[in-house]
Amino acid sequence: MDSFVQIATLEDAIEASFVSSLLTERSVPHMVESFHDSAYDGLFQLQKGWGCVLAEEQCREAVERAVEEARAARDQETPEGDAPAT
Repeated sequence: MDSFVQIATLEDAIEASFVSSLLTERSVPHMVESFHDSAYDGLFQLQKGWGCVLAEEQCREAVERAVEEARAARDQETPEGDAPAT
């Protein structure tokens, strides 16, 4: 864990779950961290995003590719003219 660095910011819990599934399927060591802090009632998630993916630097490309694939899949599922809820 000491060699893990923040690679990508995630937009929501669904994206986090999908990205984590892709990385696990591809045997990429990673960790998903939420920015939620109950003391501040999720304030940091509004400012920083839902959370992030942490992984070793040598896995950066694989993590970035998984995030891109997850976002592309989400965008394909969204009917034209309907913006995803934020």
